[in-house]
Amino acid sequence: MRLTTLLDTDRTGSGPWPGTTAAPSNDSTATTDARFDEVVSAMIPCRTHDSELWFAEQTAQVEQAKALCRQCPLIEGCLAGAVDRAEPWGVWGGEVFIGGTVVATKRGRGRPRKNAIVA
Repeated sequence: MRLTTLLDTDRTGSGPWPGTTAAPSNDSTATTDARFDEVVSAMIPCRTHDSELWFAEQTAQVEQAKALCRQCPLIEGCLAGAVDRAEPWGVWGGEVFIGGTVVATKRGRGRPRKNAIVA
């Protein structure tokens, strides 16, 4: 199984990973599965940090989530999956999704400025 499919898999102990056959249940297999879950989860920033960060309203938090995504080994698969699913909002694969499309930056809440700020 490729690691890119792990992000879209809910691993709550309900059975073997998709595409694998169930092994006979014993303590060593359960320990191996738990250890594998630990190792993979430690590599994925969205599993080790607060999940609210990827759905934040504040621009600084959104940028922090995007920076964490850039360190993730599953970034390409995450982005491709989000595009395929047309995710309604959040940070997926280092990009911001709003209404199922990728946007460059997330605008803050409130009314936009009438005149652009000249820097």
